[in-house]
Amino acid sequence: MLKTMLPLRTALKTSACVLRESGTLCSALLATPRTCSSALLSGPRVGCVAGSFAVPPIRHYARAAKKMKTGYEGQLSDLQPAMLKLDYTAVPLAQTTDDVVKRLLSLELASHTEKLQLKKEQLIAKVQKDKNDRSSVEVKVAVLTARIRNYQEHLQNHNKDKANKRRMLMAIDQRKKILKRLRLVNYDSFEKVCEQLGIKYTFPPEYHRRLTRRWQVKKAFCIRVFKEVQKLKAEQRLNTKQSLASTDAEAAKRGTALSQ
Repeated sequence: MLKTMLPLRTALKTSACVLRESGTLCSALLATPRTCSSALLSGPRVGCVAGSFAVPPIRHYARAAKKMKTGYEGQLSDLQPAMLKLDYTAVPLAQTTDDVVKRLLSLELASHTEKLQLKKEQLIAKVQKDKNDRSSVEVKVAVLTARIRNYQEHLQNHNKDKANKRRMLMAIDQRKKILKRLRLVNYDSFEKVCEQLGIKYTFPPEYHRRLTRRWQVKKAFCIRVFKEVQKLKAEQRLNTKQSLASTDAEAAKRGTALSQ
């Protein structure tokens, strides 16, 4: 037992000695003066006298201020939570059922897809010609409008979602084509659709090309070539007219000679 305790005692003694030495060293360091001028700290390389320490300069990089997101009213904000889902609006028993069951069938516990489906049907009901109209141009515009607004609401919170942004731009281009065709065919229906769905139709911008030095030199060269070609064509036309006039004169002389 004594033999096993001897190594443990020696280890404890050595650790106590190390602690005493470290304590004396720390007290000596604290007692020494530690001063350094601000001029030395401001430079890129800091140097101090012996027995003092130097603190390297701290660089604080500026961060962009986060923009506060403003309140954005989506197209689903006007839907009341007490409204029934689309699948249960035509069921008469759902109107007279218990409050708990009615809450389960209402939009309060509905998913985003179910709310979007109900909103799409509301937009279709505004522009459709009759109750069975599901394939007209006006209905297609209403469906695309609901889809585009859903993408816009999604991109307000997820602005780096490139896939949905691309789908939104494709839907906008498709709706522009349909509205352009509808405007040419039936202008009254075009105005009604834009008024009912709240669409602002804008004409595409005129073609504009940025002026560069290379483009200007190329255009001047093309104009010069065009003028030279026009000169050659004018000379050719003049030569053909002269040749035709000479042939007509020779034919007239031959006719007079034969008549004599």
